Amino acid sequence: MAVAVPEPPQLQWYAVNTRSRHEKYVSRQLQGKFIEVFLPACTSLHRWNDRTAIVSQPLFPGYVFVRISASDRMRVLSVPGVVSFAGPRGRLCPIPNEELAALRVCLERRVRIEPHPYLVVGRRVRIRHGSLADLEGILVRKKGLFRLVLSVNLITRSVAAEVDASDVVPVGTSALAQPRRDNQFH
Repeated sequence: MAVAVPEPPQLQWYAVNTRSRHEKYVSRQLQGKFIEVFLPACTSLHRWNDRTAIVSQPLFPGYVFVRISASDRMRVLSVPGVVSFAGPRGRLCPIPNEELAALRVCLERRVRIEPHPYLVVGRRVRIRHGSLADLEGILVRKKGLFRLVLSVNLITRSVAAEVDASDVVPVGTSALAQPRRDNQFH
């Protein structure tokens, strides 16, 4: 008679919410518990009154990624500085491996990356830079390119202008959006 050997637990990536500015501390604590952690970081130039320095900061403030089995949930939550798992009501919601693998490739190849507002196709956005600065429209994607759709509602007609994703911010993100100038068309 063959004895069934239990399969090893399935390891998946999850996002963990941390207390403000506790990402590096939480990462070290999790590593001390032999939990695989991914804390992507970017460097930026910071200036103070007396000095200037290049500083490494988390790419996603308030988040650390862990690769665990569902049974390790409480080991993660018991770490000081951990608030909860990201997801509805703190439930475990795995992150597709491809999403974090893409980040790892950028970091390993030393591609300059920086935080950017999350863009959703179909959402109202504002252009921050360039010849279309301060225009608002709907973001669409066609053949891999981003376009800003501008509409004349009265005649129910629209046009689409190609835009660079790095020039686009969602409308309503006051901290990242540039202030509107009064002399622009509304």
